[in-house]
Amino acid sequence: MDVTMYQRPHVNRLFKRVSRGANMRIVAITGPRQVGKTTIALQVRQRLIESKIPCWYIPMDDIDSGESDRFGIPEISRKVRTGAPPNEQILAEIWKQARRASLRSKQGLVMFLDEIQIVPRWSNLMKGLWDTDRRRGYPLRVVILGSAAWRMLVGQNESLAGRFDTIRVTHWSPREMIQAFGLTVEEFIFFGGYPSPFNDQSERISLSAWREYISDSVLTPIIDRDIMGLTRIRKPALMRQLINLAPSYSGQLVSYNKLLGQLQDAGNATTLANYLDLLSDAGLVVALTPYTPSPHLGRTRSPKLNVLNTALMTATSSYSFQEAQADRRFWGRIVESAVGAHLYNTRNTGTRIHFWRHKSGTHEVDFVISRGPHLVGVEVKSKNVRSRRGLDGFKDRFPNAKTMVVPTDVPFNEFFSFTADEWIEEL
Repeated sequence: MDVTMYQRPHVNRLFKRVSRGANMRIVAITGPRQVGKTTIALQVRQRLIESKIPCWYIPMDDIDSGESDRFGIPEISRKVRTGAPPNEQILAEIWKQARRASLRSKQGLVMFLDEIQIVPRWSNLMKGLWDTDRRRGYPLRVVILGSAAWRMLVGQNESLAGRFDTIRVTHWSPREMIQAFGLTVEEFIFFGGYPSPFNDQSERISLSAWREYISDSVLTPIIDRDIMGLTRIRKPALMRQLINLAPSYSGQLVSYNKLLGQLQDAGNATTLANYLDLLSDAGLVVALTPYTPSPHLGRTRSPKLNVLNTALMTATSSYSFQEAQADRRFWGRIVESAVGAHLYNTRNTGTRIHFWRHKSGTHEVDFVISRGPHLVGVEVKSKNVRSRRGLDGFKDRFPNAKTMVVPTDVPFNEFFSFTADEWIEEL
């Protein structure tokens, strides 16, 4: 299946929001690279067109292209042809034209601004434009997209606070990859949740082409354009080493000092923790904190790293799909990482994903889902291992917690069919 033909749930959510016609805040479609944010916007644009609702889609990185709905505006085209990247003046001109168009329609206008991070100081300008729209009653609804995570796009700038709603787009889930491309669960665990390499089903995916895609279309742009280009990195060499090293530690507890010992560029634990936060924002790796009833204590202890897409582990390894399955230890780490990524990617606001370890170190639980008073301990056993010692210790410490072993209690197909929040309600 062509990825542009498959509609994720975000399409319905966004369409309902922008088609209402009432005053609304700016909508920001956020999420890591290569998860289909632009495809979602274009699918919503098509539904708006079919519903006779005027809309513009404008890629700020290629305004004068045939993909852009407003490439024929002379004032804008003339400025773009100079070869300089779009600036605040061009964004203001586009917005002014959109205001006029919105007044010519009883249903107003929906405007999509893609790759908004191309425009310097875009958030300050957008704040003023949007505030003016609200005061003067322009029926203009605006959706913005950017390749980087939202926190990287706005940085420390809080000028849009209270003026936007977010629709968070995460990595493709196992259920989506299976439905869209016919992958098996095992194939998803190895190849992960990036859809683009599976567009052409007429031939079997090439392992080398897939690895090249992960390197050139995912990792390199995230490093160069997002993390390095949009944030202040005092030690770029340290960050690059961390990006290369962190996926190999997925599923393992690491002390910051031990991890620093593996890196060549000098740094400290605080810098490393901040850089891991950036990797999480970029959709690469998250540092899970241990579960404790006192959350501030968990932040002071060694984290457990978990990739947010298992392709980041396997594409940088030397294993083929069959070789990875044959290596029980490596496959076990991939399986555990796939479970952790699924829980983290599908959680709602207010739901946290941790791990648990008894202070003696004798009992561990791979993942803990927590939301308010609700606790679910999740242990992953990729082979026929039936020991529940860790979960029993967890239950002794937290008697009201629910527990499950994947796939002993819950087969992988079933586990991956529910979100983290649904598992809290299901058990």
